[in-house]
Amino acid sequence: MAGIWGSTKLLAVLGDPVSHSLSPVLQNAAIRKLRLDWCYMALPVSATALPVALDGLHALGAVGLNVTIPHKQAVMPLLQEVTPLAQRIGAVNTLLRQPHGWAGDNTDMVGFMAPLQRQGLDLNNTTALVLGGGGSARAVVAGCSALGCGRIVVAGRHPQRLQRFLADAQCLADHPEGVLWSGLDAVLASAELVVNTTPVGMSPTIEACPLHPGQLERLRPHTCVYDIIYTPRPTTLLRQARARGCATIDGLTMLVGQGAAALRLWSGRHDVDEDAMLTAAIAALEASPESRGAPV
Repeated sequence: MAGIWGSTKLLAVLGDPVSHSLSPVLQNAAIRKLRLDWCYMALPVSATALPVALDGLHALGAVGLNVTIPHKQAVMPLLQEVTPLAQRIGAVNTLLRQPHGWAGDNTDMVGFMAPLQRQGLDLNNTTALVLGGGGSARAVVAGCSALGCGRIVVAGRHPQRLQRFLADAQCLADHPEGVLWSGLDAVLASAELVVNTTPVGMSPTIEACPLHPGQLERLRPHTCVYDIIYTPRPTTLLRQARARGCATIDGLTMLVGQGAAALRLWSGRHDVDEDAMLTAAIAALEASPESRGAPV
């Protein structure tokens, strides 16, 4: 339905900051296609205001919510229930309305997997290399495991942080391995999938690349290189990977995939138009070059 009416129901993403979010653009594009009397907004909510914001939005009849940085972990104790997947990943990004509060789920893993599945890549018993051990890497490791990767290696720059991540990741995959950045060469030469979860190469430092030239030379032509950054498009990493003949995937398809999964949960509809979401997001990025490509 076009326009906002007295009957229009609210959906929103809560974060701090949140003005950069593309979620309103892509979600409202899909909502129009579904002809739902809904409107999706970005609402800035500080950490201290999160509990009252959740209560207020529930009282106002909000259909569903997304949460982004810094609320993905902090929101969990405030929820009536959390899905087993979100508990494993240790983060929630999607809230589902319940009679007396909210239930939490995580669609980041589904969003990560979506473009790989759409391209029909067979990752069964392959080696996946995940660059970085931050919050996004948890959903990526879980997704690689779900796709059947036989070996999952996480690369980090700090030994203690890497070991902490690997200890937490035991519930996400069978025997994830760790490697320091200085020891990447051997893994790069055997990896069928390389995923960058670091912010290196994000606007405004668009010339930066998480891999140096010698490491890039270790990539094989059939390797798929996936960068969860979506500004710029493509990143330096993806440009260099393409030059070596690698297949590449950028973060905008992941953003659309997780958003579409959330909309399916809220609406119960399976005919969410991901192409419309992607087209709207690309148009918004082209119209707003100051966008920083931060997570949803």
